[in-house]
Amino acid sequence: MAKNKASKKSGTGKKSHEPGAGGKATKADRGEKAKKPKKSKKSGKAATSRGAATGDDSLAPVPVTTAGSEDWTTPPREALAVGDGFRIADLDAAATPGWTGSRAEAEARLAALGEELSELQERLFAEGRSGGRRAVLLVLQGLDTAGKGGIVRHVVGMVDPQGVSIRSFGVPTPEERSHHYLWRIDRSLPAGGRIGVFDRSQYEDVLVVRVDSLAPLEEIEGRYEEINEFERALVERETSIVKVALVVSPHEQYRRLRERLERPDKYWKFSLGDLAVRAKRPAYDEAYQLVLDRTNTSWAPWYVIPADNKWFARLAVAELVVQALRDLDLSWPPADFDVAEATAALDAQQDEPV
Repeated sequence: MAKNKASKKSGTGKKSHEPGAGGKATKADRGEKAKKPKKSKKSGKAATSRGAATGDDSLAPVPVTTAGSEDWTTPPREALAVGDGFRIADLDAAATPGWTGSRAEAEARLAALGEELSELQERLFAEGRSGGRRAVLLVLQGLDTAGKGGIVRHVVGMVDPQGVSIRSFGVPTPEERSHHYLWRIDRSLPAGGRIGVFDRSQYEDVLVVRVDSLAPLEEIEGRYEEINEFERALVERETSIVKVALVVSPHEQYRRLRERLERPDKYWKFSLGDLAVRAKRPAYDEAYQLVLDRTNTSWAPWYVIPADNKWFARLAVAELVVQALRDLDLSWPPADFDVAEATAALDAQQDEPV
């Protein structure tokens, strides 16, 4: 994980850096589980997310992907949500919570989900082009080799790139250090109609900064509540947040780092800093536990995904993103012009009958 430096103007909650007007998160709210999604009835036909089709394909509801859904014995949101008493130290990073299918079945399910994801993303993008404010933000956190880049390529890569904004947060630049730590986050939020992806995020400022003591402990302690307030205001501004913590075991992390050292085409992915971070693994696990304990809210819950099996991690994230898009109940925006007049004008320009 890239090191981060504390800003001299980092703030401790005295200044507001909310993306919009939002209420303050209470301690009672933290740790609440996400609401359970409604289960669709299993059948030989694809269920729909918004009632019956109208007969016009352009207005038909998005078919909900059912292929392979029977391999989820527990819906992904329930299987992966951080519940009361969750301990990251007890997690089996090679497990596949809720999923009973094989790797091949998971890959087939992911491919099927890609079609639904693509249409949902296009509808969201169209809504944004028509002035809509709604957006989705996928936050990816995890140690080096946890698979964040693979999620971006294999999950987010299934949609039209013009509707996606991707930002990776490493060591702050001099300009970023001159501002509050949330300044660079706020500037990188997805616009209406977009899916935003954060490869690392605001949580670096309570992870790296805590482990490496880059800011006073009292200041770091104040950031958890500040991040909660920031995210609540963001949700009230109609951005859905999907927060994912990818957890790779020490053994699998070693294997992946060793592969980078054994393959010339992987040298570029290796950094000596990876070894320094790996040596601090116990401290990072403790820091992650604090993040889960203090920033798991009803409006922006955490999902922890065992990441030793890349195929499972990719499927799990795809399921969570698709469900977040389904929840928006997206439809195509209506025309802001007279369709009949536009059709007549177009036909008038055509020399030969269609």
